[in-house]
Amino acid sequence: MFLDTSHIQFFDPGDETTIVERRLPHWGQAGAISFITWRTHDSMPREVVKAWQEERMQWLLDHGMARADLGLQDPSQLLPMPLRREFKNRFRHRWQDRLDHCHGECELRDQKLATLVANSLRHFDEDRYLLTDFVIMPNHVHLLAAFPDESSMLKQCESWKHYTAAQINRELGRSGRFWQQDGFDHLVRTEEQFRYLRGYVQENPSRAGLMIGEYDHYSRSVM
Repeated sequence: MFLDTSHIQFFDPGDETTIVERRLPHWGQAGAISFITWRTHDSMPREVVKAWQEERMQWLLDHGMARADLGLQDPSQLLPMPLRREFKNRFRHRWQDRLDHCHGECELRDQKLATLVANSLRHFDEDRYLLTDFVIMPNHVHLLAAFPDESSMLKQCESWKHYTAAQINRELGRSGRFWQQDGFDHLVRTEEQFRYLRGYVQENPSRAGLMIGEYDHYSRSVM
């Protein structure tokens, strides 16, 4: 095991950090806990994504962003720091709320398929990563985990998604895309934030109105 569960490590702005730019920026730091979300490819209907994007764009314009800057990958980087935080928190929470509406086929409501994903997450725990919490929702997954070096997080997420998509498609007798290509991740900065995110993961099923058997939740005793 590369980490001691009695000492959870958080993001250190002064330590070495890797930032990978894809459709979304991904930050990695050795040993630091990350909050990670992936979703099924049909979890956000086109009209829901469009409404979210239009609301996001209007908020930026209302807060002084020039229309010419809206095409940047992350236009919020041009905002003053307090507004940047407000923007990210506002629209991240709205996105998560929309995920909880359980759009799409919601294949992971099937306990057999949810267990398949949960077993994949646990498989290399305390070897390739340290997993503290996860919840398998009908159309998305949230997890908290730490990785041994800056590049491991993206590689491991791709491995989880590739393996589970193949297994789920086999169970369903079909082929093609299962997960959305990109995911969301956030380096946890403080113990307070870590505790909040653990609570968020635990309470996600009740917020979405799920019954026992429609999700899979795990939490390890730490700190």
